[in-house]
Amino acid sequence: MDIVLLTKSSTPIIGWFAEILGFIMNLIFDIGITNIGIAIIVFTIVINVIMIPLTIKQQKSQKLMTVIQPEIKAIQDKYKGKTDNESAMKMNAETRAVYSKYGTSMTGGCLPLLIQMPILFGLYQVIYRIPAYVTSVRGVFENVANSLMQQPDYINKISDMAKAVRLPVESNDYTITNKVIDLLYKFTPEKWTKLGETFPSMNDVLNTSVPLIKQMNSFLGIDLSVAPWQGMNHINIAWIIPILAGVTQFLSTKVMTVNQPQSSGNESDMAKQMQSMNTVMPLMSVFFCFTLPAGIGIYWIASALARTIIQLLVNYQLKDMDIDKLVENNLAKQNAKRAKQGLPALSANKRVIENAKHMDEIEKQEKENKAKRHEVNVKNLKDSTEYYNKDAKPGSLASKANMVAKYNEKQNSKKNK
Repeated sequence: MDIVLLTKSSTPIIGWFAEILGFIMNLIFDIGITNIGIAIIVFTIVINVIMIPLTIKQQKSQKLMTVIQPEIKAIQDKYKGKTDNESAMKMNAETRAVYSKYGTSMTGGCLPLLIQMPILFGLYQVIYRIPAYVTSVRGVFENVANSLMQQPDYINKISDMAKAVRLPVESNDYTITNKVIDLLYKFTPEKWTKLGETFPSMNDVLNTSVPLIKQMNSFLGIDLSVAPWQGMNHINIAWIIPILAGVTQFLSTKVMTVNQPQSSGNESDMAKQMQSMNTVMPLMSVFFCFTLPAGIGIYWIASALARTIIQLLVNYQLKDMDIDKLVENNLAKQNAKRAKQGLPALSANKRVIENAKHMDEIEKQEKENKAKRHEVNVKNLKDSTEYYNKDAKPGSLASKANMVAKYNEKQNSKKNK
């Protein structure tokens, strides 16, 4: 497939995912769904369904973290304020031991997100530049692009229109068909009218192609190529798209946080940031969907609804999940990898688990015992000193005993440090 140049990402892996997702979008059009709005909805649902295994894996990691986090916090509290290298190494070792006993790693919870990110970026590229991936849509725009490129001095004449859609003319970019298609895909009805007025000889091609383009871009009476926001004096039906985008994004964030533990006492900085994001994201959705073409808003709504429904199903499946069974499965997978590397198997040692769970109590008890021993030593030294100091004369046996007591006190003080 001849991909439009602007769709090529500077990150190869994102471009690779975009081409795979573009192939799926092209299949949707091939089965007879030729309306861009409906195609976006079907496409978004299909991709979210494909990503269900990653969603489940991510939710399992989050649920496991609710069990691990208190133990990690106990280790962090244990070494709080200790900045020497030895303490840092011990803290890291103990932290790794906690993760290992649960059959996961410090980066395990991030892995599903890292896999999803290039998919999401690739998904956005496909939605934003459909002609680059869908043969039938590209064919309509290509007819117009080829006709436009035959017009005299067309590059200078389309310069203002290109700037208006943030694709300014640079050198000889618009001598390339793909670049011209990118430009035409961003045209609103007003821009198509202006193009016909600027190039009257293109009227035959425009009269054939523009109705097809408008038909593809029309969804419930809304032109998907036009941004809903046209000023306060131009309230229109398209305003429902950004409003629904905000509502569905709010529902999605609420459903996603249902299984997360409620904070007791002081909230962590991470928890506060997550709460802020849950408030800000719906508002950002409203803003972006007002200012971007309505087609992006349709994708935003479809994506949020798909995530919400899938998340509800995942929550239902995982609500009674056996953590012990999850740990057992994780350990089995990790030990299979370790066996291939010739490493010994890991096990969830009960003593290690209990020590990790009650690490702060253990440290507190050790400090109390040390303090009690110190008090006993101090009292014994004090009693001894008072006894030998009674009527002690310089040079007498009592004064010498007093010197020995002070020496012992000094030595015991060193040992207790």
